[in-house]
Amino acid sequence: MKGIKVVIDRQFAINLSRGLEVLRAFNPADQLLGNKELCERTSLPKATVSRLTYTLEKLGYLLKVDRLQKYRLGPGVLMLGYPMLAGLEIRHLARPHMEQLATKTKWTVNLGMLGRLEVVYIDALRLDRRNFLKPDIGSSRPLLTTSIGRALLLASSEKDQNAILNRIKIAYPTQYRKDVHHFNRDKAFYEKNSYCLSLGDWESNVCAVSVPLRVGSSDDPTIALNCTLSGSKLSQQEIHQSIIPHLFEAKHNIEKDSGRIFISRKY
Repeated sequence: MKGIKVVIDRQFAINLSRGLEVLRAFNPADQLLGNKELCERTSLPKATVSRLTYTLEKLGYLLKVDRLQKYRLGPGVLMLGYPMLAGLEIRHLARPHMEQLATKTKWTVNLGMLGRLEVVYIDALRLDRRNFLKPDIGSSRPLLTTSIGRALLLASSEKDQNAILNRIKIAYPTQYRKDVHHFNRDKAFYEKNSYCLSLGDWESNVCAVSVPLRVGSSDDPTIALNCTLSGSKLSQQEIHQSIIPHLFEAKHNIEKDSGRIFISRKY
């Protein structure tokens, strides 16, 4: 079209991205999907989806359920993620401090890092038995409406922060307009209190507080720690008095232990 410059990224492997979109179409609520459903979720042509599911099955990333003519994720997906999880030293280092935090607060405690446009949990300790959301390793949460998402954004450089916000705005314009005020409000709150707070921003009956962790080197991914409680309405003052001291204590201990490990590894 005249006057419009089309930018083509020649390094971008379209077929690979389509295969990954097929894998991302599965979730805990929809563990069995057929080619028709995958077409609807990925907006890919039927013939393309058919070739991709065939290939992914042959490679072990999908398992076919012949009786239903549908697919489920295969063990190859788990094998693909294991080296990444095993290489995150922060998970092993933070675990005892997460356990102490959960024991003291009786809240669910999680570690999360930035995904594409979401938070991805890399560890979860669920002591809050009322937590119907069932956080687990690999589960995701939105960035703008969760305290852990906002903590990760606020721990990023201004350049990265703006780039992520812009990608969310382009990918989900309606949701962005609806949710961005949560981020702007919590940004001011974080500058004053050094933690992020959500009182039902994402789920109406879930309270959450989060802090970013300053661990590792600048090359390591940004990590955040949170506490969440379901089904209980606590005031901001109650949370500040009864939960935040324990959250800051865990943050301090994790960062202290991380510094020791990083120094010993470096020298």
